[in-house]
Amino acid sequence: MKLLGKTIRQLSEELKLSKQGINQRINSINGFRSKHTYKVKNHLEIDNQGVKMLANFDKQKRQERQPNQQDKNDKNDKNDKIDHILLKQLDVKDQQIANLQQALDQQQKLQIATVTENHRLKEHIRKLSGLLEPSSATQQQQSNDKDDTLSNSINAIHDNAENDKQDQSHIVDEKKKRIHKNKVNKSWWHFW
Repeated sequence: MKLLGKTIRQLSEELKLSKQGINQRINSINGFRSKHTYKVKNHLEIDNQGVKMLANFDKQKRQERQPNQQDKNDKNDKNDKIDHILLKQLDVKDQQIANLQQALDQQQKLQIATVTENHRLKEHIRKLSGLLEPSSATQQQQSNDKDDTLSNSINAIHDNAENDKQDQSHIVDEKKKRIHKNKVNKSWWHFW
């Protein structure tokens, strides 16, 4: 009882593939050897169902690839959607960064304006202090002048008093001298 199977050589000639190509197809199909091959003498034969499977191998692979292609398309669509979402998020983040940059620029301008205003106020205060210092210096000078005038007046009074004392003492001295002279003149030898 001979099965109507084909050897690998016969199948390779029919499909115009090498023996290695047939063996690769056999090995790539799960459980193919156990279900569709049998040994006759010293060679391997493939039953009709196995022959059909190997003949339609390319079609089967294409059909298997098509769902894979669909999966790839689905993945690409998902990736495109994700990319689109990420790009929207990036746009939002770019807008937020631009707003923060604008706020930072405004803050820096305000700080520069504040520093400038502080310098202007300090200069104004310095000028006012300069105006007040001569005024207070004038007041101090006037006070010093009053003190000097008062001191001069006191000194003049003191000097006048001293002069008066000196004059009085000079007068007293003069009187003493006259009295003494008179006494000297009244000495006993002057009487002769």
